[in-house]
Amino acid sequence: MLKFYGYKQCGTCRKAEQFLKQIGAAYEFIDITENPPSAEELTAIVARAEVSLNKLFNTSGVQYRELKIKERLPALSQREILALFASNGRLIKRPLLTDGVRATVGFNEEQFTAVWR
Repeated sequence: MLKFYGYKQCGTCRKAEQFLKQIGAAYEFIDITENPPSAEELTAIVARAEVSLNKLFNTSGVQYRELKIKERLPALSQREILALFASNGRLIKRPLLTDGVRATVGFNEEQFTAVWR
């Protein structure tokens, strides 16, 4: 079963959920703002999705701007970035999906079709 880290008020998450329902995929919805993935889970997701850790940032989010992450990022270590994500799910680009073998970050219909169908 897929783990779907998302936010119910997020339009992109709603599109991803609709896609998964259309293809009949079973998933567990986890509110990323209340229960963000742990640093260990995020490390695994980054590896499975084959993206850099910085690609996990929700750069259009309010928290990203308020915390001035763009300015702070060059000085942050990987451990510090993971700690930020694990403590504040609003900093994470959503949705995050994983089945323990594969993972995707964000929603792109072509990518979802290739990975989750």
